[in-house]
Amino acid sequence: MSRTDTAPARGRASAIDGFRGLAALSTVAFHVWQQYFRYDAQGSHPPVDNPVLGAVLSLEVIDLFFVLSAYLLTLSYARAALDGGSTRPARLFLFRRAIRILPLYFLAVLVVWATRNPTLPGNWRDLVEHLTFTHVFDRQRIFYTLGPTWSLSLEVLFYLVLVALGPLAVRACRPLRRRRTRVAVCAAGCLFLYAAPLAWIAVAHYRFGVPHTDWVVYFGPQARFGGFAAGMGLAVLTAALGDRGRLGPRTALPLAALAPAGLFALSLDSGPENFTFTFYHPIASALWVVLLFSTLHVRQQTFWHGLLTARWLTAAGLVSYSLFIWHEPVMLQLHNAGLLPTGQSGFLPALLIVFLVAVPVAAASYWLIEYPASLLSRLKDHRGRPREFYPEPATR
Repeated sequence: MSRTDTAPARGRASAIDGFRGLAALSTVAFHVWQQYFRYDAQGSHPPVDNPVLGAVLSLEVIDLFFVLSAYLLTLSYARAALDGGSTRPARLFLFRRAIRILPLYFLAVLVVWATRNPTLPGNWRDLVEHLTFTHVFDRQRIFYTLGPTWSLSLEVLFYLVLVALGPLAVRACRPLRRRRTRVAVCAAGCLFLYAAPLAWIAVAHYRFGVPHTDWVVYFGPQARFGGFAAGMGLAVLTAALGDRGRLGPRTALPLAALAPAGLFALSLDSGPENFTFTFYHPIASALWVVLLFSTLHVRQQTFWHGLLTARWLTAAGLVSYSLFIWHEPVMLQLHNAGLLPTGQSGFLPALLIVFLVAVPVAAASYWLIEYPASLLSRLKDHRGRPREFYPEPATR
């Protein structure tokens, strides 16, 4: 492969790291914002009484994680379904996902749970549910121990769905002679997976009047799978286009600006039980797809790519998983130790303090836990079989 062939792929990888960094840093800001929110008989009171700043800081980016993960992991299945070829064995896919997710997650759950349950048996049900990724189905304990990791339950479930549906889509498309038909079949499947959660949310909210505080109803896979479906649809779209239809700057930049503007408007207008609040996540997922497509499927890079590939942001992207895991325990530990300012006026200093502590913790976690665990991938060959490190010499 020539240097010119590898440059675009390298640029896309850096942009993806930039997106991960933005999402992780935004998640930290969002949870510090939540920590300083106050509620009383007169209603809710944000830390900063500025609707514009509030809309930026309260913008939820969990759907970006879902869309990005589904896009990257579905791409090989989409290409195989549309253009033929093989896919990785399910056992290899799941093995690589396991070494990516589980070592850090299990360690963090055990450490945080042990510090909050100093005497046995402690809240053993909370521990079991977190270790089995079933806490997303428990209305009471969904945000216990590691609050943000309810989303990892959905991530793991998506892996299982993908290794079932991905090969099935490839086999279903194989007899279809026209590529256009194969594209339509894959797109229709993604559209169904996106529409089903929309229907669930609409029925739960408008037909049965389920309040947004029923976490299992609105945080479970039946309500949130639309983010993954949107990412799968983006993978099908980019696989279908290939190198065709790449956007020029005059199209890419307005689209790239339109998506954040839509996300900001969505966050600004969102209020408990209104339309934009109820359908926030499906709408946000579609807008993230627009932003990713207008960033990745381009003929040439723009200043937007320069922002995404800034060294500090790609570095944050590298440690984004560790930052996602550790930032809440760090924030709560700082709060309990009296190291964060009290009162809502202390929000901005607290945000800086949490960043200054959580980012180095995430960097240490990456190099001490994530990176060594990633080396376990060498235990399997490209077929998912145990790698033979000391092969027998060939006999004559």
